[in-house]
Amino acid sequence: MSNPKQIIVKLDPARITKAYDTYWRFAYERQNIFFNRIRTNKSPFTDDLILQTYKFTNVYRACDRVSQYLIKHIIYDSKGDYSERDILFRVLLFKLFNKIETWQLLEYRFGELTAKSFDIYAITEFLNSEMNNGRTLYSNAYMMASGCKEFKVTRKHHAHLMLLKKMLDDSLAEKISACKKMSDAYLLLLGYPLIGRFLAYQYVTDLNYSTLTNFKETEFTVPGPGARDGIRKCFSKLGGLSETDIIKMMTDRQELEFDRLGLDFKKIGSRPLQYIDIQNIFCEVDKYCRVAHPELVGFSGRTRIKQRFKHNSEPIVYFFPPKWKIKELIQSGN
Repeated sequence: MSNPKQIIVKLDPARITKAYDTYWRFAYERQNIFFNRIRTNKSPFTDDLILQTYKFTNVYRACDRVSQYLIKHIIYDSKGDYSERDILFRVLLFKLFNKIETWQLLEYRFGELTAKSFDIYAITEFLNSEMNNGRTLYSNAYMMASGCKEFKVTRKHHAHLMLLKKMLDDSLAEKISACKKMSDAYLLLLGYPLIGRFLAYQYVTDLNYSTLTNFKETEFTVPGPGARDGIRKCFSKLGGLSETDIIKMMTDRQELEFDRLGLDFKKIGSRPLQYIDIQNIFCEVDKYCRVAHPELVGFSGRTRIKQRFKHNSEPIVYFFPPKWKIKELIQSGN
């Protein structure tokens, strides 16, 4: 195989670091862990001490526990045939908190959650009471600004629910459904207060799991802060390429690079890694390099991995958007 450095140099030149190969080896081994956990519930699932010790998300974003819950229980819930407004409402209500327990709490209290049954006052008061009793409503991932100042309220969940109501009042579901490109839907989301570039891209990706949209996943991407750190560690120089170009290039080269390194990467069905997955891997490799290559520095300057691996034995019956045509449903404690 050709030297990847020579190929990339010809592009402008971009220059890779030792972390470039680490990127592909990490993706390969983290995916092996995914399948090892399907085959057995006994750890360790890898010989890699860093992967044994610390928490890293799955290589395929849609395989993570929260994404799986979103796809199976929020979007393709067997209870109902949801309208466009319901899909947008349910996806964004879930993602505002990004916490399975909060969704389950709301369902237990209010029943099936739909746009028609959405009562801001009742939900706000209920969540106020839960917070007063010490309940944590939000996950640590994808944290949004509080919005209290913008919406003139005292608690952020109230502000976030008001933002969701504004989206429904603006017929955002119908507008997004009419979009021909993911970038157009992204710009619609970006036009709302509290939603920055990173969140808008995450939200449009979540909506694209549903029947509301059917955007090509390799049409558009927006590198998040963690991905930018990972790119900086894998490339000492980008040359004339943007960070978005790097993600696109890595997506195009994935099979060549796995082959070059002799890595038999196991896909989900026949689905290659998409832009969102390649970006996510950069974010995880940034963390991995804090231990594996501590001399490489990202923009954030972070030197420690905060979250340690804790085995969750609760099984997941994996389910993917039907439009992906992934036939096999696999089960794992993950």
